[in-house]
Amino acid sequence: MYYYSLRIWVDEEKAPLIDEILGVSSEDPNSNWWIFEKVIGEDDPQIYFISYFLGILKGNYEKLKEIGVERDDITIWMLYEYDQQCNMEFEPSDLLELGKEGIKLCVSCWEK
Repeated sequence: MYYYSLRIWVDEEKAPLIDEILGVSSEDPNSNWWIFEKVIGEDDPQIYFISYFLGILKGNYEKLKEIGVERDDITIWMLYEYDQQCNMEFEPSDLLELGKEGIKLCVSCWEK
């Protein structure tokens, strides 16, 4: 399974404002992490998760800043459960866009 998430560190009471700004809802509205997650099975079509999440953020950085969210509060995660081997490949254009926007990419893998 692949777990992809957009995570934003925010004061709990401001999480509903992020829902409004980004147009998607947090998976855990009662914490200091606003989290929007996509779960993809081994047989499901893969998504370009970095560009997908950057697309959600695009044009909203100023609105997020108005409620106290800085770019270094935003992370994009790939969490992967593997069986025999763990390999990853990222598009250079996605990594370039992450760098331009100042967004961290976090990867965590664990054996089934």
